[in-house]
Amino acid sequence: YGKPKLLIIDEIGYLPFETNAAHLFFQLASRRYERGSLLLTSNRSVGEWGEVFGDAVVATAILDRVLHHSHVVTIRGESYRLREKRRSGMKTVMTAAPSTQTQGGQF
Repeated sequence: YGKPKLLIIDEIGYLPFETNAAHLFFQLASRRYERGSLLLTSNRSVGEWGEVFGDAVVATAILDRVLHHSHVVTIRGESYRLREKRRSGMKTVMTAAPSTQTQGGQF
């Protein structure tokens, strides 16, 4: 995790982190901070990361490192997977609440 120039982690927040895992993720973010790039994907807004990591203090410390010098891309709209289900005849499609947009490390 320390050697690649870019480390990609997909679906942060899909499942909540256990306490030990949240602390390990903080260590990862700290070790990569200003040394290598992280690309994270999530369908959870940064305001929900306290729930994801089970601790608002740990989440804030992680976000402090991850969002500093960051470029945040917020994609809004219907999931292409759900859109295909709807087109194939599925009557009800559940959609997630819109995420909170952040800009340039501000949250």
